[in-house]
Amino acid sequence: MQRYAIILAAGKGTRMKSKRYKVLHEVAGKPMIEHVLTNVKASGVDQVVTVVGHGADEVKETLGHQSLYSFQAEQLGTAHAVKTAQDHLSSKEGTTLVVCGDTPLITAETLQALIEHHERNKAHVTVLSATAINPFGYGRIIRNEQQQLERIVEEKDASAAEKTISEISSGIFAFDNQVLFETLNQVRNDNAQGEYYLPDAVALILHNHGIAEVYHTDDFDEIIGVNDRVMLSQAEKALQQRVNDYHMRNGVTLIDPTQTYIAPDVEIGMDTVIEPGVRITGRTTIGENVHVGQYSEIHNSKIAAHVEIKQSVINDSEVGAYTKVGPFAQLRPGSNLGKDVKVGNFVEVKKAELKDGAKVSHLSYIGDAEVGERTNIGCGSITVNYDGINKFRTVIGRDAFIGCNTNLIAPVTVGDGSLIAAGSTITDDIPNDSLALARARQITKEGYVKK
Repeated sequence: MQRYAIILAAGKGTRMKSKRYKVLHEVAGKPMIEHVLTNVKASGVDQVVTVVGHGADEVKETLGHQSLYSFQAEQLGTAHAVKTAQDHLSSKEGTTLVVCGDTPLITAETLQALIEHHERNKAHVTVLSATAINPFGYGRIIRNEQQQLERIVEEKDASAAEKTISEISSGIFAFDNQVLFETLNQVRNDNAQGEYYLPDAVALILHNHGIAEVYHTDDFDEIIGVNDRVMLSQAEKALQQRVNDYHMRNGVTLIDPTQTYIAPDVEIGMDTVIEPGVRITGRTTIGENVHVGQYSEIHNSKIAAHVEIKQSVINDSEVGAYTKVGPFAQLRPGSNLGKDVKVGNFVEVKKAELKDGAKVSHLSYIGDAEVGERTNIGCGSITVNYDGINKFRTVIGRDAFIGCNTNLIAPVTVGDGSLIAAGSTITDDIPNDSLALARARQITKEGYVKK
């Protein structure tokens, strides 16, 4: 059986108080709509149609060719929004999911279970429900004596007894596709808002003696719809807890999960320890037995096993096994550290390769450079890579020793095994196994001050 999905993403989101289109607000570093689309596709659907309205171009730019699109010019209700997808889907047979684009916590597993429950029971419609501690504002699930769905009653229409019901409709449905579009033609807008509501389609299916089912999720957080900044923060917190719990259950120690931010796409090996205040984002991968010290930031980087990172910032870089970074070091994009490298306090590395065993321990800038195996760069040394117009490259061979406070004026090459005296400014290439001194001669005049 073919499976389809319609994502409702046409609402303006006025309660967000923002110029940004609602479903493009980010949760865990990604637009809400991207979370929804990722999980919808992972649930096994064959085709997705996203209903856009306000901010249509921005949504299309975000999702690209992952979805087809329909346009809702006027916001005339959820049933009207679904109906705009008819050119893509109305002639097809199968199961169609309807999912809200502002529910970033919905999981592929729940959507897949909803579809399977729907198809197993040969239902015409299946409602995803959840139990709310405070159900105010949600449509209530009303069941008959056989515990089958009798109707969905909205808050404003509910009796006092019905308002005590805690099982609520999530606004997420699975439909028989043909039944869906046939029923949408019967939905009326004779209500105070003059809009066409999707729950009315469910009521019509029940009225026509169709088969209506309910699938209940135990995780209320999954169906949270984000309508304002408060709910956005709640979704952020819930998703972060889900991500952190996943890593801890897979062998990662988070000293304080409430103060640790890990993006959903991050991969972390077992026996790694993450201290409080750490932020790990993008498609970062971290190996086993890594220690990430407090207040470190790692983005889109690859960290091998047994690395120690102390209070440092790492962006778009690679760090080899047994390497030590920090405290207070910065690896800018394009940095590549080999095995057993040391990048110490207040060292900045940019677009440079430090090969196995290289050490830059203090107060240095290494940019647009290659540093050979086991080379030691002394405190305060700098690769002078920029002349105001162009960037130039410095190449330092293996087993070299660069004395403190050395300026390497690129382009320049330092040979294997060479030694540069402290305080030198190097402008010429240095052959292998050479000593280079390039500093002003000291002049001492004894007794000069007393004259």
